Amino acid sequence: MRVAGKVALISGGARGIGGAAARLLALEGAAVVIGDLLEDDGRETASQITDSGGRATFVQMDVTSEEDWRRAIDAAVSAYGKLDVLVNNAGISGRFIVEETSVDLWDRVMAVNAKGVFLGTKLAIPVMRRAGGGSIINISSIYGLVGSDSGASYHASKGAVRIFTKSTAIQYAKDGIRVNSVHPGFVDSPMTESYHGQPEIREARMAATPLGRMGLPEDIASGILYLASDESSFVTGSELVIDGGMTAQ
Repeated sequence: MRVAGKVALISGGARGIGGAAARLLALEGAAVVIGDLLEDDGRETASQITDSGGRATFVQMDVTSEEDWRRAIDAAVSAYGKLDVLVNNAGISGRFIVEETSVDLWDRVMAVNAKGVFLGTKLAIPVMRRAGGGSIINISSIYGLVGSDSGASYHASKGAVRIFTKSTAIQYAKDGIRVNSVHPGFVDSPMTESYHGQPEIREARMAATPLGRMGLPEDIASGILYLASDESSFVTGSELVIDGGMTAQ
């Protein structure tokens, strides 16, 4: 029960990394609010948690909407009395080089991946301050650390999450609010399913990973659990890289 008594809000919590994090945090004692556009998947994940004896609530939300963020945070406080943990997990990809990236795609990826993190963080801070502190966990990517041969908008958005995390950590350390980023490597998830389903891409990514396998959502969820727990009470402004060794090369 590593997060017993804590209340966590997870954006993009219906499935993939977010769903795995929701289930693990609930298993370890947290009350979980799952925010996602995917209503059926979100309600199913919440039901899995409650059917197993945990506490979970689903709230449909678009992370680019300030009003939706207010509603999700209000739901957490209304249902469970406070907010201790925010996991900014919702994200989309964009796999085009610079010249092939349209303005519309750039704006959409930046809105979900970067603006969404900003809005969630901004609106969670006052609530966490009233609770005496908290932990904000921003899901970036190894592609917020290194470049690749595609994904210009995705790289930019995840790099923005990385440095925004550090800035926020410094600004709110005095309030007892810790802010850290998580940088997953190549993970099998609903977002990557069609891409990793191409044999040549899957083989290349596995070959680039020293541990020789794709990551699982549960691998990333374990890192999220650590940052949500008091075990990481002296950790803020840090980058937790979970990539099978890919960026160590």
